[in-house]
Amino acid sequence: ILDDQLIASGNKIFEKRKQFLLDFIPLFNEHYSFISDDAEIVSLGYQSQLNEQSFEDLLKNSLEKDRILERTTTGIHKDELLFAIRDMPLKKFGSQGQQKSFLIALKLAQYSYLQKFRAFKPLLLLDDIFDKLDDLRVKKLMQMVSHHDFGQIFLTDTGKERVLTIFNDINVDVTLFEVANGTIENA
Repeated sequence: ILDDQLIASGNKIFEKRKQFLLDFIPLFNEHYSFISDDAEIVSLGYQSQLNEQSFEDLLKNSLEKDRILERTTTGIHKDELLFAIRDMPLKKFGSQGQQKSFLIALKLAQYSYLQKFRAFKPLLLLDDIFDKLDDLRVKKLMQMVSHHDFGQIFLTDTGKERVLTIFNDINVDVTLFEVANGTIENA
């Protein structure tokens, strides 16, 4: 009885995840491609045991092992998102800038997904975003968020002059605030 409930719920979650990624991955690819100026090929994948066999078969085949270990060793709780660059694990083979670009593209894709599929426009928060990014990626990112329909954005950085230069270069109207000694002032 418990397996039947687990299978029914697990299959629903698996199908929802697959559908989400069908919608999400193109948004992610678009953002990463723009930020990196098509400099490298990255991928976002979904690894699940349910891609190989049914949840029911997985549970049956692992029953003895599960009894010995006193836990469920197969199922959707073992699913993974795979982040890759040139078909290699991003964490191991991507530079810090590439990893940061990947995470930014994920964040922007989340924003775009909510806007496109949920008719909801969230506030975009980008904290210490310029760290580890080269000037081209920073400029491309700022062009994207300033010229697309991103709405209100809060961005933090420790380099006031760098922020001013970037926004002057792309000709964008911004309001800058400076935080010093616990007080906030217009910059």
